[in-house]
Amino acid sequence: METTQKRLLLINPNTTVAVTQRLTAFLQDAFPNSMHLDAVTANFGARYIACEASHAVAAHAALDSWAQYVASAGAPDGVLIGCFGDPGLFALRQSSACPVTGLAEASFMEAAAHGAFAVVTGGQRWKPMLSRLAHNLGFGQQLHHIEIVQPTGAQLMADPTMALACLGAACDAAQAKGVQAIIIGGAGLAGYAQLLQARSAVPLIDSAAAGVRVLLGGGLPEATGRNGFDADWGTVSAPMQALKIR
Repeated sequence: METTQKRLLLINPNTTVAVTQRLTAFLQDAFPNSMHLDAVTANFGARYIACEASHAVAAHAALDSWAQYVASAGAPDGVLIGCFGDPGLFALRQSSACPVTGLAEASFMEAAAHGAFAVVTGGQRWKPMLSRLAHNLGFGQQLHHIEIVQPTGAQLMADPTMALACLGAACDAAQAKGVQAIIIGGAGLAGYAQLLQARSAVPLIDSAAAGVRVLLGGGLPEATGRNGFDADWGTVSAPMQALKIR
């Protein structure tokens, strides 16, 4: 009897298709033959999430992307939010019948297994946002330091040579804080942890790779067992309206 492939959904809540393409290319080889990766890009919001307002809109965009996917392809077997900041994580987890995680949660889980950890990422406004997320996910004590590099995630993705030098120096500074692991966080930074590992005495964790490992490996909060929203919607997209639980 032929076995049906499980479908995992990667949602890029940024509107930049190049980010989706980078993540898909990087993650494709991480999936076993029994899994199929579908990737979607948000239809609205910021080109690259970098502040509280763009993060808030991205949460709505992630929910809408998921609802549109369910309407066209059926419910997936797992969802990975392709943003280091996990917009919409808690709402998607509450509304979905399958496991859901994001790049930040997954890499926090892996880093915390080593002990105290640091985060290296781009964009000054991410620092308080990531601190709050770590606290809400139960990793506030283990997250000892956030090293912010001056270029934004979009700028780092656009200039690999500059990104290597900048991220390498940031990892050196983070390691000096006495941590046992360092996360290189950001959808546009997929692959840099592996390139920089040789210069680091502690494990460098790629947030995108961690997302796949955690999603496939289990240990996430249990799914609700149903797909749908409890909200009494006013005006949202037709796919979101169709998933309202009556």
